[in-house]
Amino acid sequence: MPDPSFLSRPHGDRRRPEGLKLRAAEQRDVAGITELSNGPLYRAGTQRLPFQNEETTARWLGSNGEAASLSVVAELDGRIVGLGGLHRQSGRRQHVAILGLGVHDDYQRQGIGVALLEALLDAAFNWLQIRRVELTVFSDNAGAIELYQRAGFRREGLLRAYAFRDGVYADVLAMALISPDFGGEAVRAEN
Repeated sequence: MPDPSFLSRPHGDRRRPEGLKLRAAEQRDVAGITELSNGPLYRAGTQRLPFQNEETTARWLGSNGEAASLSVVAELDGRIVGLGGLHRQSGRRQHVAILGLGVHDDYQRQGIGVALLEALLDAAFNWLQIRRVELTVFSDNAGAIELYQRAGFRREGLLRAYAFRDGVYADVLAMALISPDFGGEAVRAEN
């Protein structure tokens, strides 16, 4: 069962950096998101290609403008230091969103990922009627896996040779979080 207290409890000694702002991503963020995307640690944790340019970022950001997507930036002192998003599925999976999350190389392990994840899960479960949030995470990304597990995400499988990264095919974990108040068959079976 997911841990419903994730949104309301403190996360260890990590506090959000003073002045951290979370807000909707906008076209004016293209340069900052491009800088973020080109960080080696950020890129290693995502499926973005190296050498992103602003035109590619603008197209990506524009395609996320559909009603099924929510993109949030974390901003500190006028700099984009994190990016997270939800992409709602359609049809018989309209209760599902796929989550993506990343933090700037220079700002990792400072509570920014927690802040983004809290905001996205709050939006998913309390505003968008999403009942299942899915993600994939590279199997060697221990920090992200720990964060997702603390939030109640469960491992659902290992996808071998999922993506080509830094010259090798890398595995990812498939993880998901089902809303604590969802009465689905799988949730009832866990109790």
